[in-house]
Amino acid sequence: MRFTHGRRRTAPSVIIVSLIDVLLVVLIFLMVSTTFRQTPSVKLALPEARQTEKVGASPDKIVVTIARTEPHLYLAKRPLTFEKLQEELVALARAQTNLTLAIQADEGATWGQIMKVMEAAKAAKIRVVDAVVRMPAGG
Repeated sequence: MRFTHGRRRTAPSVIIVSLIDVLLVVLIFLMVSTTFRQTPSVKLALPEARQTEKVGASPDKIVVTIARTEPHLYLAKRPLTFEKLQEELVALARAQTNLTLAIQADEGATWGQIMKVMEAAKAAKIRVVDAVVRMPAGG
């Protein structure tokens, strides 16, 4: 009896292993060169001001966002309660002595919430508290 295994397979003309290596190099390059934004994904209508300061991602500046809807308080992108925010601010202020707090509040946010965040910053002994605003359309 004669058993045949069929035709022999020929090696592919394109070497796939080297293509995978090139793909990984391109992927690593894109991951390293990509910049990430620090703004939370909460829609805010910031109040207008003539002089504004750009809030960048610096290690000694943290941003607290106050939204109009629940949950009202965000530290960076994490939603927090007021008590948890106060604990986080105290811990951050202990770790960094010259910490700056930027309050990014919605136009519809209540003044009481803004004052609570300012009191939490005062209790944490944060000396500099800024407000984040947007430039007017004409300026």
